[in-house]
Amino acid sequence: MRLFALVIVVGCLIRPEAREALLRFTHRRFRWPMLCLALALLFLMPAPSGAQVLKKMQKTATQAAEDETMNQVDRMVREGVACAFNDLECIRSAEDDGQTVVLMDADGKPIVDDDGNLVSDPDVAAEMLGEEPAADAPLAPGADVWANSDFVPGEEILYVDDFSDDEAGDFPRRLEWLRGNMELVEWEGRLLLRATGESQFAILLDGAVPEQFTLEFDIHDPATESGTIIVTEEAPQNSRDRYQEALFNFGSWRGSGIWREREPLSTVEDERMAAEMVTARIMVDGAHAKVFINEKRISNAPRIELARGDRITFELWGKDDHPIYVGNIRLAAGGRDLYDDLIEKGRVATQGILFDVNSDRIRLESTPTLEEIGEMLADHPDLRIAIEGHTDSDGDDAHNRELSEKRAAAVREFLIATYGIEGSRLESAGFGETNPTASNDTPEGKQQNRRVELVVL
Repeated sequence: MRLFALVIVVGCLIRPEAREALLRFTHRRFRWPMLCLALALLFLMPAPSGAQVLKKMQKTATQAAEDETMNQVDRMVREGVACAFNDLECIRSAEDDGQTVVLMDADGKPIVDDDGNLVSDPDVAAEMLGEEPAADAPLAPGADVWANSDFVPGEEILYVDDFSDDEAGDFPRRLEWLRGNMELVEWEGRLLLRATGESQFAILLDGAVPEQFTLEFDIHDPATESGTIIVTEEAPQNSRDRYQEALFNFGSWRGSGIWREREPLSTVEDERMAAEMVTARIMVDGAHAKVFINEKRISNAPRIELARGDRITFELWGKDDHPIYVGNIRLAAGGRDLYDDLIEKGRVATQGILFDVNSDRIRLESTPTLEEIGEMLADHPDLRIAIEGHTDSDGDDAHNRELSEKRAAAVREFLIATYGIEGSRLESAGFGETNPTASNDTPEGKQQNRRVELVVL
């Protein structure tokens, strides 16, 4: 370009006919001095360096890449499924159908990262927007795997302890220490008993272990060899080959379930307790015993012989590098047929309907008890009942009454919606803390008072 300008300027200065030709070409829009000046300036302008050319080429390539990214984003938005970043139901439904999910912000715009790419992770999208990550909507009772569980806790609380009244580093005051290395430690905001050696503790009872009882506790066992043994009597001081009666064993390495001496009667290998904290559950009705891990029944023995001592003994075979953690223990008596109990007494209390803290939302673990009530009402169409909510004495009186009313109403509505029970057969009322059945001075008494009662009308 500069060479072309130089030729024109020189030609114009030397040959008049060249000047005239140029003026005719520009249709005399410019005066001669102005045209020469412009061409001279063009000649004097510095030539672009190689770096400038490269930079311009890079800019052009970058722009082309950005345009291609935008085209891809536009195509994905057109062909994909638009979901709000916190609508997990929409996101998972689209993913299950094999469709592309496009996360949108509150203004309905696609969420992209600094490179212009669509963000596919809802947690990342929430962080970019400065919002809290979306949580899964809690499942309603009757849904998920709990629909196949038949665990129903006993109605008479014998022992309950979450160690909230104890201190980290101590041994729980309400348990009987027998031997071994055990102490309370903090775990995700709560206290758990940790065993780092061959250890034993017991729950002492006023009388013999009931014919019908349920035992629940949380446990984490990172693949120890022998796991945790539970017997309904005083434990010997050495290994379990001394046990003559049936026992319960929980461990991820050898399997969990019901054993006698060293022979498994009914066991299943379950790896969940090695990876996370689970809830172990035992339900005994005379000689019939069932064992559960969370909602899953892992053992069912119709005929076993259990000792009936004055205690429940835990034997934990923990190690320094593989400690066993146990917590949130609840032992309850009872388990009669709900209908027979109700007809005989006119009312029956249940500990099997559980709610979220300070809420009337029914928890999934309530499914077996609610199913038992629903089937009872369906099998006896003339039966009419009142559903009563009761609380312990903690908290404000008025709030407790209101909460108990909402909880009783929630149970009534669930039975109507799920089992098709006519509303005229069900009444609901809340009494708060006004009708205790036990002293509120003990953990067991408070637990006993937090109940739902069914009353024949």
